[in-house]
Amino acid sequence: MMNRMGRYMFRQLVVGMVMVAAGLTCVIWLMQSLRFVEMIVNRGLTVGTFLYMTMLMLPNFLPIVLPIALFTVVVFIYSKMGTDRELIVMRGAGLSQWALAKPAILLGMIIVVLLYALNLFVMPESWRKFREMQWTFRHSFAHVVLQEGAFNALSSDITVYVRERTKDGQLRGLLVHDNRNKEKPTTYMAERGALVESGAGARLVLFDGNRQEMERKTGRLSLLYFDRSAFDLEDVLESPEARYREASERTLDELLNASQDPTVLQQDYGKFTVEAHKRLSSPLLAMGFNIIALACMLSGTFSRRSQSHRVVLAISLLIGIQAGVLAIQYYSARNLSWIPVLYVSAVIPSVVGYLALLHARDWHRRRNRPAVATP
Repeated sequence: MMNRMGRYMFRQLVVGMVMVAAGLTCVIWLMQSLRFVEMIVNRGLTVGTFLYMTMLMLPNFLPIVLPIALFTVVVFIYSKMGTDRELIVMRGAGLSQWALAKPAILLGMIIVVLLYALNLFVMPESWRKFREMQWTFRHSFAHVVLQEGAFNALSSDITVYVRERTKDGQLRGLLVHDNRNKEKPTTYMAERGALVESGAGARLVLFDGNRQEMERKTGRLSLLYFDRSAFDLEDVLESPEARYREASERTLDELLNASQDPTVLQQDYGKFTVEAHKRLSSPLLAMGFNIIALACMLSGTFSRRSQSHRVVLAISLLIGIQAGVLAIQYYSARNLSWIPVLYVSAVIPSVVGYLALLHARDWHRRRNRPAVATP
């Protein structure tokens, strides 16, 4: 159990953690949600669906945000307390090095448990739902919407222009150019039309227009007026039969047994295996960042002049450790024998930081030990 000072420190860390994590999450959420503005404007995506899709993305970012937020708040809170002389007062009141570090370590343990829950359960499920919705909007005929006032290239040979799109889904002022037959390119012009789906596939139904066909060899232009005509888009809007699921949307069991799944491409075995071990090892790295920050902020004497040096050292170590972990993940995907190094790299920062804290504790004990007079 923590004493009153420990609870005071823990409360400050929790409040700071929530604020920093919320701020970083909002920034990432805004950056990612800009990709869906086009769907709202041109593809008829409702605001409710937009918010739901962007919320499904958040669990995929939290495993990145939380360790950084934890490191940031530990550095900031302990730096502030050192500058305000609070740490000196607490140490003078008899608090040991462990007592000073205990609130941050307890918060780190909570974050590690939360990261495991996100990595193993929440993130795969939310990302799978997000990708399915994204797939539906990209490939389902029901969500194919032609932009107004623009030449929409449905394929390399078919271009559609729409002057106006009504609220009920009707299209007005259409021009369709079909160049699939290179010898006889065809152009359709119609006053109105609509996208429909039938058993034969997707079609663009045109009303009150004309069909112009040009024979390139003779230069002859044939013109046909119609009240109603159907333009076949089956080959253009046809969706693939199945969606290939990425590593981030598969469960831990699926990733570890990827070689036994016939739907997984052989070249992805290494990537899937590394993703599984990354989920198991990365939460431990959050605790490593936490203890490294504590070792930097609680070692040595507390003075305002030394605080900036401690912060710079902590940030430099964070960048170096993260760069090393990314390099190990990169090589592990190409050589699975590197996978144990993933766990070693996740544990080493905690071990080194803990040893640094012990060394600082022993140093303070020797420094504050009263002198013994010799006869």
